Amino acid sequence: MGNEGKENFCPKTVDLIDFGHTLASELLSECEYPWEALPKIGELIKALIPTLDRDKYTEVSRDVWIAKSAKVAPSALVDGPTIIGENTEIRHCAYIRGNALIGDGAVVGNSCELKNAIISDGVQIPHYNYVGDSILGYKSHMGAGAVASNFRLDKKTINVGRGEERISTGLRKMGVILGDYSEVGCNSVLYPGTVVGRRCLVYPLTGVRGIVPEDSIVKPNGEITDRKWENN
Repeated sequence: MGNEGKENFCPKTVDLIDFGHTLASELLSECEYPWEALPKIGELIKALIPTLDRDKYTEVSRDVWIAKSAKVAPSALVDGPTIIGENTEIRHCAYIRGNALIGDGAVVGNSCELKNAIISDGVQIPHYNYVGDSILGYKSHMGAGAVASNFRLDKKTINVGRGEERISTGLRKMGVILGDYSEVGCNSVLYPGTVVGRRCLVYPLTGVRGIVPEDSIVKPNGEITDRKWENN
C-alpha cells in the first residue's frame, strides 16, 4: 500500500524522541516522521556551529567542533561536519565519518563507525557498532556488535512498515530510529528502515525489522511481547 492510513500504525517523531535532549530539537519538531530529518543533518550541523558557546566548544578541524569537556582518544578519526557534546567520550579507533550530531554524556566506543546520525544525550554505542543514517533517542543503548544496517541488498528505496502496511521514505539509505531508553542486545542487527519505540528491549542475536511498538520485548525468534507489566 502507499501512505494511506499511515497514522494508524506508524509512530510520529514526537512519540519516539525527547526533543529536550538533542541540539536537533528544532529540526525534529518540524518532522512528522523522524526519517524526514536524515537528509538535513549536515545542513543542520553547519547552522548550529555559529551558535555554539566558544567557552565550551572548540574547532579541532574544519567543521569539527568538540566540547572542551569531551574526551576523544588520539586514535579516533572525526570528519566534519560534526558536533560532539559535553562530557561525551569518543574511544579508541572510533570512526566518525561526518554529518554526526552527538549529544552530551554519550559514548562512542572502540572501533565503532558513525555517519549521518543524530545521537541524543546519554546514548551509549560502546563496542564495535555501526550506526549510519539513524537517530538514537535519549539514553538508548546498543550492546557490543549491534549494528544499524542502512542499505537494502537490492538497493531499492527503503520502506517503513508493519505487516502489509508500508510507508515509502523516499530514501535509499536509512538505518534505525531507536526510541528513548531502548536497549539493543549484543550482536543484533536492526534492518534498514527499522523503527523501535520507547523503552523497548531487543534480545541479543536478534534480527529486527519493521516497527516495534513502545514498551516491547523483541526475541530472537521474532516474537514481540509486552513489557508494560514491568512498570506496574
